[in-house]
Parts: sequence; C-alpha cells; structure tokens
Amino acid sequence: MTPHITRINPEQLHPTPGYHHITVVEAGRTAFLAGQCPLDRSGAVVGPGDIEAQVDQVAANALAALSAVGARPDHVVRSVIYVVSADGGALGAAWRRLVGSSIGPAFTTASTLLGVAELGFAGQLIEVDLTAALPA
Repeated sequence: MTPHITRINPEQLHPTPGYHHITVVEAGRTAFLAGQCPLDRSGAVVGPGDIEAQVDQVAANALAALSAVGARPDHVVRSVIYVVSADGGALGAAWRRLVGSSIGPAFTTASTLLGVAELGFAGQLIEVDLTAALPA
C-alpha cells in the first residue's frame, strides 16, 4: 500500500523555490521538515554573521513548522544541526543556544551536530533538519 503524503508550506514561514517546509507520511504519521534556515517570512536572512540571532530565528521557524502539523518539540525523533564553523567551541555554543530555546526538547532525541564550510544563503550560519513522529 502506498502511504498518503501531504506537503505543507505554513503561511508563517517564508516562501520556497519549490520544496516544502514539511512532508507528512500517513504510514505512522511522520513529518520530515525541510532544513529550517534563519530566514524571516520575506525570505531575508536574519542577523547575517550573528549566530545567536540566527539560532533564535531557526528555533522560531522550526516551532512554527512543528505547530503547523500539530507537533511539539518533544515529538521530534531526529535532528541534524549544521553550523558554518570548524571550531568545536562555536558548534557547542550553537548547540547550547538551541537546547535553551523554545524547541530545546527536540534535541533530547537522536541528533547530529555538524560543522560545515557553507550553507545555502549568503550570511547563513546555521540550519536545523528535524523529523517528528506526529501524535495520533
């Protein structure tokens, strides 16, 4: 049986160039969020060069995406955090700010933290990829 798939772009988030912020698979009700970037609703990068401002925007965007499908941060079953840095201290600081944010419970599950050379938008320093098991 082919699972029912729903793709969603919540109006609280910026428009995309073709991908969806959320893909829901009805078989087991799992939501796969697109990488949440530090973009405001207009698609502009928030706080270029300011990791704290960008973490806060990513957290707000991830919370909006989770809420759009009736999920909370504690429904997240997998996270991947990408930070533009090769410095372990900078990676740890980004992690701690995420854990202390509105989506902190999302990072108590299986999680990966990666230092990368570059992300998709000029000035972007962080991106968070989440998978959530949706409530029945």
